[in-house]
Amino acid sequence: MGCFECCIKCLGGVPYASLVATILCFSGVALFCGCGHVALTGTVTILENHFSKVTSDNVMLTDIIQLMQYIIYGIASFFFLYGIILLAEGFYTTSAVKELHSEFKTTICGRCISGMFVFLTYILGVAWLGVFGFSAVPVFLFYNMWSTCAAMKSPMANFTNIESICVDARQYGIIPWNATPGKACGSTLGDICNTSEFYLSYHLYIVACAGAGATVIALIHFLMILSANWAYLKDASHMHAYQDIKMKEERELQDITSRSKECLNSYT
Repeated sequence: MGCFECCIKCLGGVPYASLVATILCFSGVALFCGCGHVALTGTVTILENHFSKVTSDNVMLTDIIQLMQYIIYGIASFFFLYGIILLAEGFYTTSAVKELHSEFKTTICGRCISGMFVFLTYILGVAWLGVFGFSAVPVFLFYNMWSTCAAMKSPMANFTNIESICVDARQYGIIPWNATPGKACGSTLGDICNTSEFYLSYHLYIVACAGAGATVIALIHFLMILSANWAYLKDASHMHAYQDIKMKEERELQDITSRSKECLNSYT
């Protein structure tokens, strides 16, 4: 076999669908975890500097954000391993690997493992739909704040008293009601919107939300691939059983034919 034929055979064994889904999953999780982690840190800075200047008022919020950052570390590690496992499963179910491990692929264990991956990927997909919806909440909050600042700066706006325009972070349940000052009004609100922390956190939340959406698409892609692989293993199992029965019948027919010839020769 020449080098060209070997390359063609190797390329034929690459699970391109699983490879695309893995790249999309890694990219989505990386965007969500990396951007979400930095955005949460910027959010704490904004709240501590402008909405809740007393440290004791936002202790619980700080602990919750730190817990979410630790959860982000766990999500990144888990999906890195899970993506590699699904990619390996995709390599295993290609036609090139089937030629080498056809007997093992048709066992009950192989079908059970494939079915387990289908169920687990379905559960993760539903969970990530919730994560995607949850990641849209800070985008909505920051958008409201940004649109308020943009309205104050607009030359078309005709406000008699800009200082009466406020954003109260307490009404969202982010900080307690006894937090001081709890809200930002007028020029103070405009100064917050001009800070680098606000600008960076707002755009990072948007990217994190997009990463969560990409992860959902990747898991749906994986679910379709795993379902197809499970159906393939099931059909391959039935095909092997049919071939075994056919070979057994052919051997029995050959034995009967050979015995008949022997009896006929001995009679002759």
